[in-house]
Amino acid sequence: QVQVVESGGGLVQPGGSLRLTCAASSLTLDYYAVAWFRQAPGKEREGLSCISSVDGTTRFADSVKGRFTISIDKTKNTVYLQMNSLKPEDTGIYYCAVEEEPHPVFCTILSEPYDSWGQGTQVTVSS
Repeated sequence: QVQVVESGGGLVQPGGSLRLTCAASSLTLDYYAVAWFRQAPGKEREGLSCISSVDGTTRFADSVKGRFTISIDKTKNTVYLQMNSLKPEDTGIYYCAVEEEPHPVFCTILSEPYDSWGQGTQVTVSS
């Protein structure tokens, strides 16, 4: 079972930045995709961004495009979500999820393919 651990959340003022880290361990297959999701209070979980280990292909939700970037360090099986120009509506619990496959996999920000999830890290954007 893949273990997924998020870190880096916290309290930040509007316009500020945070970098979230997602560390995946016990990976056994050759290919994987990693995605970030957000659960805001009273709202459905939203897919924000994802990246594939195959070639670093990324996807972003419109709500974060241009403000968030995602990167991967395959030597550490770690994915980073750099969040800039944060807004109060970015507040929520941020979850990282991993899909592991024996064949090349390209990521999606839909939740269905992901079978390993972290516990989440709280991000609060407030003055």
